[in-house]
Amino acid sequence: MTEYLSTPPFDPRLTDGVLPRRFLALIVDCICINIVGWAAVFLIALFGILTLGVGWLAFHVIPFIPLAYYTLLVGGSGATPGQRFAGLAVRQDDNWTAPPNLAQGLVWAVLLWLSYVLVGIPFLLAFLNPRGRMGHDILSGLVVIRSR
Repeated sequence: MTEYLSTPPFDPRLTDGVLPRRFLALIVDCICINIVGWAAVFLIALFGILTLGVGWLAFHVIPFIPLAYYTLLVGGSGATPGQRFAGLAVRQDDNWTAPPNLAQGLVWAVLLWLSYVLVGIPFLLAFLNPRGRMGHDILSGLVVIRSR
């Protein structure tokens, strides 16, 4: 007989105290994105000088750095450096032991930045939801839990 692995039931203690940790993770991630962005600006400027100005067209990729940062790190490993620092992990809602895939990471990142455009109103859902899920978490099918 073949045994199927099932997801253990969700423990509500995994989401206790997640909101302050998410704020700390956001600050650390903003610092990391700034460092990556300034490094990219320096390298593109150097590349532009070496190519007599043609390489400066690469400055058009700078606005996509945060999107790539969140997509690759959340979709790849399940947490950004800021989330790891704060002791958080992003998991799939239907199988909370599995990290998100790249498609879910992209949707989560796009909806996160859309939440900023909407003046943070989707963030208020975290206060109404018992698991502390925000609008971009709910729409992408992800949940942020404590990892330790």
